[in-house]
Amino acid sequence: MTEGSTPHLSPARITVLGVQPADPPFRIVEVDGEFVGRATSMTDVLLIAAESGVLIHDLDDLEEVRWVGGGKFTWTPH
Repeated sequence: MTEGSTPHLSPARITVLGVQPADPPFRIVEVDGEFVGRATSMTDVLLIAAESGVLIHDLDDLEEVRWVGGGKFTWTPH
């Protein structure tokens, strides 16, 4: 078996955790594993990342953003 047969997944710098029930509901945003803010929308994720020095070019790129507990359109608790 060669090492080339195992896919390599690089971790995304931005992690958006699951929706937290609050008024309004929010998602925790981490950069490089550190808490950096609370987002209530996709725009908030982009702004929080930029304030932390990380520019997101594609919210669907798994190498840029890791969505936990729902994708970019999930902003209400289930």
